[in-house]
Amino acid sequence: MTLSAKGTRLNKRGLETREHLLRSALRSLAEGGPDAVSASSVAREAGATWGTVQHQFGDVDGLWAAVLEYVLADRDAMTPRLPGSPDLGARVDAILDLLWSAMDRPASRAIHHLRLALPRQRDELEAAYPRTAAAIAHWDAAWTETVERAFDGLDVDPVKLARVRSLLPGAMRGLHSEQFLSTYTDSDEARAGLAGALVAYLS
Repeated sequence: MTLSAKGTRLNKRGLETREHLLRSALRSLAEGGPDAVSASSVAREAGATWGTVQHQFGDVDGLWAAVLEYVLADRDAMTPRLPGSPDLGARVDAILDLLWSAMDRPASRAIHHLRLALPRQRDELEAAYPRTAAAIAHWDAAWTETVERAFDGLDVDPVKLARVRSLLPGAMRGLHSEQFLSTYTDSDEARAGLAGALVAYLS
């Protein structure tokens, strides 16, 4: 059951409005323009009033938290296609493929732009945007679960796996961004090199 910011149950029209606002927020954030991370801009794009946003989400913190949870609800995007055999190299390839394909999705660009605009320090983030901070923590927990599931059944050092889990999002984001710059780097070769390094590290 989905509730408004005041705790009242949303009817069919309210649910449709909420869906429309969330989709508008994702579009605005994915474009990454100067007003992308603006709740009032989201409301304008959706053809809604700020009062409607407040009714649905309470404030900008509630809106961004709802956007994060809305994207996270797509569990298929967080599920690697694992091979049938317990092969470490194949498991590494599966998690790299998952991240690479996710970064081509507009929702991933939207979340990236949103996080760029939020406070960098955790204490500042939690003070200014407590609900958004909680949603980001939920994302981190889901990513941890994804990585652990990807390597389940393999004899992998948990400390090394935790380090790989922390490394991968930034490393893959860097490789993904590099292909859109004037570069001589072969992204396929770079991914193959990263995969080989991870297999050697985790072996």
